[in-house]
This record gives sequence, structure tokens and C-alpha cells, in this order.
Amino acid sequence: MGPLAEAKQPVNEDEVAGLLAAASAGDEAAWRDIIARYSKRVFALAKSRCQRTDLAEEVTQSVFATVAMKLGSGGYSERGRFESWLFRVAMNRIRDEMRRLKRHADPTDPAVLGGSRAAPESGVGVDEATLAKLRVAMEQLPDADREIVELRHHGQMSFREMSEMLGEPLGTLLARHHRALKKLKQLMGEEGEDES
Repeated sequence: MGPLAEAKQPVNEDEVAGLLAAASAGDEAAWRDIIARYSKRVFALAKSRCQRTDLAEEVTQSVFATVAMKLGSGGYSERGRFESWLFRVAMNRIRDEMRRLKRHADPTDPAVLGGSRAAPESGVGVDEATLAKLRVAMEQLPDADREIVELRHHGQMSFREMSEMLGEPLGTLLARHHRALKKLKQLMGEEGEDES
């Protein structure tokens, strides 16, 4: 698990199916429960890619607005794969937002950016220099590798969930994740250090 992510609670698929049915029927308490269960993970995934809290909040709200619309209109039928579907919606929304930002990027003075990093949001003892190296290394990863790392460590998805979501074999994802972490380690200049 990544230093900025919280522990994922086990998913009771029957309970989630009941919440989805209730939320589809207009039960606000069920909808609030769904948001409480998944919003932190969707936000962490969005913030990992966007690097801006305001944008991550906007993406998270957009994802849950899409989910609410699909649930309310019958555009989603529960088959025990809600989490995979939710994170597919989130990744698509994040990709769309990143493409939009690239098209409308404004030049920013690097001196201004240097002082704008917020402190880590977790109580884990990771210093700013290490986080900065990690952010730079993540930016250098190919999109496919970065997506695997973000889904696993920020989205806290299991490899099985990722396999269902991405339509790829489990073994392929395990190998891609291992290679992506190895690339990150090399990009951070830690080739000779022991794994933690």
C-alpha cells in the first residue's frame, strides 16, 4: 500500500449490491454510504495523477455525479463488479481531464511551483525530498505503467479487480506492476538499495 493511501476495507458484495439497489431507488442514506466507502480512494487516485487538490475534488465529484446518473437511470446493473466499474469511470474521467489540461496548459514559473507543494496527508514518515523524487519518477513512467501503480496503490484495487477492470490476465498485471515498481526505483536512483 502506498504512503498516502488508507487501508481498504473488505468488500461485502451482497451489502454493496443492496446499497446500489437502494441508491437507485432514491435512498439518500444508501448513496451517502456508497460515497463514504469509495470517495477517498477515487480522490487519492485523481490527486495522484492531477497533483492538484482542487482538480482532484472536481474529478471525484464528476465521477460520483456520473455514477448517480447511471444508477438513477438504470444505466448500470449490478453483477458484483461495481468497484471495477467505478474505477473504470474514474480512470476515464482522469484521462479526459489530463488531456484537457495538456491542451490548455498555461506556463508557470518554476520558482512558484517549488513552494506550492503541500505536506503529505498521511502520518507516514516520508520526507518531502523523497516525495518529490517519487512524483518526478511517476511523471516519467509510461501511462500504462503509471496507471497500474496508481490503481494498485492509490485506488487500493486488488490485482483481481484490476484484471476485471482492464480486461487483462492476472499474471500480466502482476508482471507489469513488478516492472513498473522496478522502473520507479531506477528512476529514483535507488538501484543499489534494498527493497523496503
